[in-house]
Amino acid sequence: MNLDSDWTAAGTQVSSDFWRIAGLVGAVIFAALLLFLVVRAIFRQRRYRVVSSFTEDDRRAVREAITAAERRTVGEILPVVVERSDPHPGADWLAALCCLLVGTSLLAGWLPWEQPVFLLLSQFVMAAVGFGLARILPDFKRVFIFEDRATAVAEEQAFQEFYANGLHKTEAATGVLLFVSVLEHRVIIMADEGIDSKVDADFWANTDDAILDGIRQGSLRDGLVAGIERAGERLAEFFPWQEGDRNEIPDRVIVRRE
Repeated sequence: MNLDSDWTAAGTQVSSDFWRIAGLVGAVIFAALLLFLVVRAIFRQRRYRVVSSFTEDDRRAVREAITAAERRTVGEILPVVVERSDPHPGADWLAALCCLLVGTSLLAGWLPWEQPVFLLLSQFVMAAVGFGLARILPDFKRVFIFEDRATAVAEEQAFQEFYANGLHKTEAATGVLLFVSVLEHRVIIMADEGIDSKVDADFWANTDDAILDGIRQGSLRDGLVAGIERAGERLAEFFPWQEGDRNEIPDRVIVRRE
């Protein structure tokens, strides 16, 4: 009788120790993962806040690059940069759900399973943390945006920008849009039919790569300048400047929130 009681007590103690250790390990993993994502997002804030970080000197450098490129080609180049093409509300809720599920799994040893009210409160806090971080930290939100959706919204926004800025109205149909959607990590290049009908699908490959490389290195200006130079080189090769060509689209860069 006493032996059975001792074994039961020992088993209970082992189980209790296991859950305590598991809860501690889970808490450390959850905290480390969340801390990593948050710290990374904070350090990358400037990359996503292009409206406030893109200076007048940056604009001047881009304008000069456009002017230089268009001296060699009939193409009319317009760069448009938006911080995001869509607010992605679904990503906020997905972040909340992931924090809830991952947090519940990793913190299982610490959660008050026998007290439903406190359990629900704990889970609500975890979900709220995920939702709030996604709302205020673009890089954190980006983790929860599906790639196909990022492409779809960026392409739709680029299409709207092309027509809203009159790139379809040039005399020889040579308008070229360099569209950058920062949150979605997308560069969309659209050319009017005067150019698009005469080039193959990979004509702009090096151009968008140059822009993306600059953004990854933390300099949107350098990326845009490099992309414009590449675009100018490609356009000059196939669509060189001609006598009488005029500047139909003002040399400028458009930078805005969305």
